[in-house]
Amino acid sequence: MNYKISGPAEEQMNKKNILKEIVDKILQQPEQIINEETYTIYQSIIDENGKSYLYRVFVNTKKAPSVVITVYKTSKTDKYYES
Repeated sequence: MNYKISGPAEEQMNKKNILKEIVDKILQQPEQIINEETYTIYQSIIDENGKSYLYRVFVNTKKAPSVVITVYKTSKTDKYYES
């Protein structure tokens, strides 16, 4: 996927220590893709130090190139991961 990261998303990544390489991996090979009306969520579960985190990358795919709106990770995998 050809994409760019918005300023607010980059700030969030820096604040939460989320590496661009992780975002890139999720966008290239997501475990799940959730289509919403105004954005698409790419997400994957990644293990860190024995704990599982769900990384969620929100992307405006209607723009060219696509724009990463925000990125975050959560330990609440059951709440957001669709089985």
